[in-house]
Amino acid sequence: MPKAMPANILVLNGPNLNMLGLREPAVYGHETLADVNAAIQARADELGAEVECRQSNHEGELVTWIQQARGEKTAIIINAGAYSHTSIAIPDALRAAEVPVYEVHLSNIYQRESFRHHSYISDLATGVICGLGLDGYLYALNSAAKLSD
Repeated sequence: MPKAMPANILVLNGPNLNMLGLREPAVYGHETLADVNAAIQARADELGAEVECRQSNHEGELVTWIQQARGEKTAIIINAGAYSHTSIAIPDALRAAEVPVYEVHLSNIYQRESFRHHSYISDLATGVICGLGLDGYLYALNSAAKLSD
């Protein structure tokens, strides 16, 4: 039986997530994106997984990174921010990447404005985690790493 590929996970954050800790801390928490990335890296180290964390405010850059993951990464964890509710290009790229996808939202999108209740990513995701803050990324990472065992 062929040995499974070691977990090599791409973690993507979309627009405005570079403002974590400053932007609406009552909604998104006080952790910065650097804090989130450090926690992800620490958990990846515990799991023996490789992770690459990236953030962009530009939809096309996120699409390019997703396309580059095909054949290189074992899973994608994505918090596409507002693009979750507006972008068709990002889910198209995620489908083409042909890897498991985990969608993460820091806040519970179902307790917020009605336009946030629909995500174009959710229906193709292996798992969707919302409302658990930073822990949502870690739960997604745990699951994504198990797929490579």
